[in-house]
Amino acid sequence: MKKLLVTTLLAGLALAGCGSDSGSGGSEESSTLKVGASNVPHAIILEQAKPLLEEQGVELQIETYQDYVLPNQDLESGEIDANYFQHIPYLESQKKEFGYDFENAGGIHIEPIGVYSKKYKSLSELPDGAQILMSNSVADHGRILSLLEAEGLIKLADGVDKTAAEVKDVVENPKNLEFDADYEAALLVQMYESGEGDALLINSNYAIDAGLNPLEDSIALESSESPYVNVIAVNAGDKDNENVKKLVEVLKSKEIQDFMLEEWGGSVVPAE
Repeated sequence: MKKLLVTTLLAGLALAGCGSDSGSGGSEESSTLKVGASNVPHAIILEQAKPLLEEQGVELQIETYQDYVLPNQDLESGEIDANYFQHIPYLESQKKEFGYDFENAGGIHIEPIGVYSKKYKSLSELPDGAQILMSNSVADHGRILSLLEAEGLIKLADGVDKTAAEVKDVVENPKNLEFDADYEAALLVQMYESGEGDALLINSNYAIDAGLNPLEDSIALESSESPYVNVIAVNAGDKDNENVKKLVEVLKSKEIQDFMLEEWGGSVVPAE
């Protein structure tokens, strides 16, 4: 009788353990989903999603990161179940460079990249030979150059894939802008505050995290029609995981989209 009781107890514990697995998707047992994210705005958006996911039986754990390298390394190693920090061109470049077997589980929002300057109040004021400081992330170069082209400062070669454009693809540069792409993206805000360069291109997540308002503090801002949508990335095969699907559904809900617009006033734009 004692042996039967112990066996029954162990079986019950095993079933309870399955309920806490991130892949269970059960509604009666709370299951855990661990997501890596940049501090702002990604982690803040995820905090808003927490109670909505809890209602669906999913316990959301948020792991914050200060860089663009570790979140993908930790996703591949299984330290986290998903990450939310990168746009599609960066995700694709990381997969190509490091062989990551990742999938895009859903696009959530766009953070328009902006041009900032302590010396000039508009792009038209930039002098001949102005020094333009930008991230060393090649995945952002096409985005930056496309913005400068849209503002009439440069022209890219006909037929070039603008998401993959590089400085060498600039064929017209009337102001003889000097591009310096040798900086970590996270350091550009500090360089802006110290007055370095004539203009700097800064990702909105870093700008917002440092207390800048991209709509008010930038001298030019990327269009909201940008293809650089920030996504939920997962390992191959996890795109259809029930908890991942619930996460994406909640993040694309009207409640979360309204929160983004109210919180950041257009410097973080929900993806369609």
